[in-house]
Order: sequence, then C-alpha cells, then structure tokens
Amino acid sequence: MSESEGKKAASSWLNVAVDYGPLLVFLGVYRWMSPEETSAGGELIAITYGTGAFMVAAVAALVFSKWRLGKVSPMLWFSTALIVGFGSLTIFFGDPTFVQIKPTIIYATFGVALLGGFFAGKALLRILLEAAFEGLSDAGWLKLSRNWGVFFLCLAGLNEILRAQLDFEGWLWAKFWVFLPLTFLFTFSQIPMLLKHGLSFEERDEPLKNEPPTGS
Repeated sequence: MSESEGKKAASSWLNVAVDYGPLLVFLGVYRWMSPEETSAGGELIAITYGTGAFMVAAVAALVFSKWRLGKVSPMLWFSTALIVGFGSLTIFFGDPTFVQIKPTIIYATFGVALLGGFFAGKALLRILLEAAFEGLSDAGWLKLSRNWGVFFLCLAGLNEILRAQLDFEGWLWAKFWVFLPLTFLFTFSQIPMLLKHGLSFEERDEPLKNEPPTGS
C-alpha cells in the first residue's frame, strides 16, 4: 500500500470514529449504569448519564475532527449542535424522547434540503462533501443528492418506527445493527452510478468514506 493510500485509509477510519465514537460512548455508559433489574427510575438514571457522556463525546469528536482532519463538515456541526441541544432537554426534563427524535430531525432536515436542491437544479451534496468525488459530473452530483435525499427520509421514517416499537436499549443497538449496515450498503450501491457519471478513483484525493453522517 502506498503512502497516499495509507493516508486515505486512515482518514476513512477517522471519519467512522468521529461518526460512531460518541454513540459507542453513549451505549457503553448506558449499559454500565443500568441496574441488573432495570426499574423506571434506574433506567432514567442510566439514560441521563449516557446522554451526558454522549454530549461530551460529540463535542470531543468535533474538536478531534478539526485537529486531526483539519476541518469540520457542516453536517458534523449541525449534528453536534442537535446532540447538545436535545441531550440537554433529555437531561432537564428526564425524557429520553428528545434524544431519540434527534436522528429523525437530522435525517428529515437533510432529506428535505437535498431533494429541494435537486428539484431546484442544485446539488447541495456537492457543497457538503466538497471534493470527495473528483471527476463526478453535474448530472452525477444531482442524482447523488436526490438519492441521498430519499434515503435520508427513509431513515427518518425508520427511526420513528424503531423508536415506537423498541425499548431504549433496543433502539440504541439498532443504530449499529440496522442504521450502520444500511448506510454502508446504500453508499456502495451508488458506486456504479458514480462511475457512470465520471467518478475516477485514481484522481480522488479524499476517501470514499465521506458519505453524509448517519445522524448518530
């Protein structure tokens, strides 16, 4: 592996760590604080501590992204702001609903924005991802924005379904065992379309794993 390829692989894994690290911290603290026989009060304490750790980890991930990757994406700014805002509401009101609907708001916001841009003839994803896909044509960027917009709206709906059907811990695990695999599968499903519209792996300076965040 060349030095350039090594840097791309490292950057790719750093992006994954920034996206999912805070969620892992949330789940770890929640599991650690949960009593053996969870009562309503015990579970609320675990959620409160987990949410607080989630907020701290999210801010740390943002700072780490700026320090190690040299930039903070608009999506990461937005996601971190919502984590801190809705996490604060969860702790203040003692209601986990706030932190659970945060992904729905992120997915729905970006879904509507990307589709709105698509119908206006503007590929907003190109602005957010900057030069992640070198050589991709304007038509390719528009289609990618449209596809991600639809996918985000589907994730928003899925989050609401799982939030209604699962307990809090089940919903947390779903972020890893449902949303993460779906996001990776969808990302790689776009490769044939990207190649058809001019994407060149040889010319790219950024790793493929620069897809939008999963709303953790």
